[in-house]
Order: sequence, then C-alpha cells, then structure tokens
Amino acid sequence: MLSILQPNRGQAADRLQEWKDGTTMTLGELQEISRQIRIDVVRSVGTAKSGHVGGAVSCAEILATLYFNAMKSDPALPAEQRDKCVLSKGHAAPALYSVLAQRGFFPREEVLTLRKLGSRLQGHPDMKKTPGVDASTGSLGQGVSISVGMALGARLHGSQQKIFAVVGDGEAQEGQFWEAMMAAAHYKLTNLTVVMDNNGLQIDGSNDQVMSLGDIKAKLLAFGFEVIEVDGHDIPQLLQAYTVKTTRPKFILAHTVKGKGISFMENQVGWHGKAPNAEEMQKALAELGA
Repeated sequence: MLSILQPNRGQAADRLQEWKDGTTMTLGELQEISRQIRIDVVRSVGTAKSGHVGGAVSCAEILATLYFNAMKSDPALPAEQRDKCVLSKGHAAPALYSVLAQRGFFPREEVLTLRKLGSRLQGHPDMKKTPGVDASTGSLGQGVSISVGMALGARLHGSQQKIFAVVGDGEAQEGQFWEAMMAAAHYKLTNLTVVMDNNGLQIDGSNDQVMSLGDIKAKLLAFGFEVIEVDGHDIPQLLQAYTVKTTRPKFILAHTVKGKGISFMENQVGWHGKAPNAEEMQKALAELGA
C-alpha cells in the first residue's frame, strides 16, 4: 500500500506540471473548479429545496481532478473515445452536474434546474437524459459492478479507455461492493480505478455507528487491489495517485470532510440530505466567496 498523506505544499505547482496528462490546468485553476463545484451544489440544492449537499461538496476535488486532468473527458470527443466515470454515490449528482457543465457538456446555468419538472438534471444521474453522464446510479453499492463491466468491455474491444468509479464509504457496507472488488482483482483490471470519498458519515450517523467498516485498507489489500491513501482535498496528492502504475486494479482511499468548505456543515451528519434554506444558502455562499 502506498500512502501519500504528507502535505503537498511548497512546490505543488511544479509537481502538477509533471503529473498533468494532456491538460493545461494549473493547480490554482483546479482549486477554482473545486470551489465552483461547491458553489453550484449550494445554489442548485438550495434552489430546488431538495437534495444532498454534504457528500456532494466532499468530493469536489475528486471530480475536478478526474474531469480536468486524469480522464480523457473532452465533450468534443465521441463517447467511445472518452474515459468513463461512474458516480456510484449517485446522491452527489449536483457535484457531477457542476463539473460536467464546467467541462462543457451543457450550459452552466442549467445546474439551477436541478430536480425541477422537465429538467435533464434529476436527483440522481441518468445517462439517458444528461449529457456526459456515463452510468445511471443511485442504488448504493452497484457502481463498482458497473465499472467492472465497463473495464472488461474496454479490454475485450481493445480500447485504451480508463474507467473510474467514485464511491462513498457507506457503500462498503453492501455485499455487492465486495463481490465487484473480488471480480476486478480476479480479472486483473488495471484499467480500473476506484476512488472512495471517505468522509466517515452516512445518512443515519457515522459509519462506525451504523456498521463499522473495520480496517478498510487491509480488506482492500486482501481483495487484491493496489491501495493508495490520500487527503481527498489535496489536489497534488490526488493527481499523484492517479498516475501510480500498478499491475492490479487501483483503489484510492481519499480521506475527506463531509460538508467541506462550509463551516456549519463540516462533519455534520444532518447535512447528508438536507437542503439549505435561504439564510443558510446565503451564509454558505459567502463562505465560499460567491
């Protein structure tokens, strides 16, 4: 197991130049994209008066670095030439919609139609309606299975596509999650990377209160994955993790903070599936510099 949890400050911008893959994004630009994701999440969920904020803002850096660095995700490319990302934690859809809009899949102002009648942006991702969405998700625990199928399909077709799955830590309480992990290791899917948004909280409380995951790193290693442990809000650490070469499927254990960037939401389980009211939305946007 590789751990790169040491802070990456100082020469982070220089290291970013070494890690970037066909992109012109700088560290500052990726940080700004992450901030805009959080702003869009607060605005869209607050406007809809329904949705999930805490677990959407906790994966902002993960999605920003995937779509603007690690993945081949140019909307001008045919779908079969783009890398794929399965947002297994489908309730974080507002964050996915923001990064897709910033990437150019649809107009940015459309994020404010979240959960509205007739909108393409439903409460959970729908690949049949929303441009750029690679898999319809929402039933937790299924995303890795979908990703395994995609990775196997890419191999059978001789494709160089990379497949990514972004999962929540609570999903590891599902049996299907572990069946998929076992299959990924069995088939040696080196084109698969699973990223866990490990914020420690789920809808009913902390993971440890609901059903402890135990030593998740040891379990993942035992299931045959290369495990890389990072600070999920540290962009250089995430970028370094994506570039690690391995002969096994890769698992990035990204430690995050639920509600990250909004002081009254951070590490508060109550903000799993609650929309901010007008006053809370204004306060959150002010903290985000919107």
